[in-house]
Amino acid sequence: MSQTELAPDGKPFNLITLVNRQGTTATFCDWGATWFSCRIKVKHLFREVLLGGHSAQQYLAQQAYLGATIGRYANRIAQAKLDYQQKQYILSANQAPHLLHGGVMGLDKRRWHIQEQHAHKVIFTIFSSDGDEGFPGNLSVKACYELDDNNQMHIDFTATTDQATPVNLTNHAYFNLDGNVDSPNSDIKHHTLHVNADYYLPVDKDGIPLGSLITVEHDDMDLRHARKVGKNLLTSVSRQLAGGYDHAYLLKQDGQMVASLVSTDNLLALHVFTSKPALQVYTGNFLAGTPNRVGGYYQNYAGIALETQFLPDSPHHSDWPQPSCWLLPGETYRHHTIYQFDC
Repeated sequence: MSQTELAPDGKPFNLITLVNRQGTTATFCDWGATWFSCRIKVKHLFREVLLGGHSAQQYLAQQAYLGATIGRYANRIAQAKLDYQQKQYILSANQAPHLLHGGVMGLDKRRWHIQEQHAHKVIFTIFSSDGDEGFPGNLSVKACYELDDNNQMHIDFTATTDQATPVNLTNHAYFNLDGNVDSPNSDIKHHTLHVNADYYLPVDKDGIPLGSLITVEHDDMDLRHARKVGKNLLTSVSRQLAGGYDHAYLLKQDGQMVASLVSTDNLLALHVFTSKPALQVYTGNFLAGTPNRVGGYYQNYAGIALETQFLPDSPHHSDWPQPSCWLLPGETYRHHTIYQFDC
């Protein structure tokens, strides 16, 4: 993506590159507060570990949310409706009849303000007005991305509102740790994945919860012991419906690592820590046709997203064992996630 290309608002894109003492670089764009690139040195060679586009226009055309900051509400809200204190709100049904990742013009499709920029850190802010995509309340959002010298990407989201509104912010980076993310034959099927969760949420073909959380021992969804991502990928009934993994896991909040991903050659690992209650594991089941950095296109399973968030459709399920997704006036939405790269 070039800063000389113009965004939909007629102004140039602004790119910010963070760098640490190990030479790791992380590049962000103010359009969608997007994590555009991450290059890590492994055995004296740099690996690009994020999927991304190569030009602004192609990047804007993609529908995979590559690296974007997602809001107001990540994941799905069934029937694109909210009911709160005897009032109903009709939301933007961009995955009709449901809402996905904030609606037609979610926060990923807008210019964020660069509040601060340093060698290791960038802070983005954005204001979402009352009624935006149907959501109630004026919402002020801050997203802070900080790369430390231990190859940890710290992501801090905060938000405030003047009316009760559901908030669920996340980053939608797709990881491929093998370093050949733009090769036409590259995929994450031979990566090893572990998720520290006893329960997951079954969903229908549209990603809408089918009911209650169930044990991961059902339908071969257990990731408590590390396994190859591609192992029996489409044999599970749950994964057949989704075309692979596209499921939320209820995390064990025991202060430990919630997930880990290891490259095919075992030379690079990604560890995830978060204050959020759930992790959406998405194996890029519908990435085919998404433009890559070298003028070609990604294939399905080219990358995996590990999205820290609330469980999908949480506004309709106050009984689920997690904090409320409703942010109230006088409160501050505050969540922290760390993506730690080890080699």
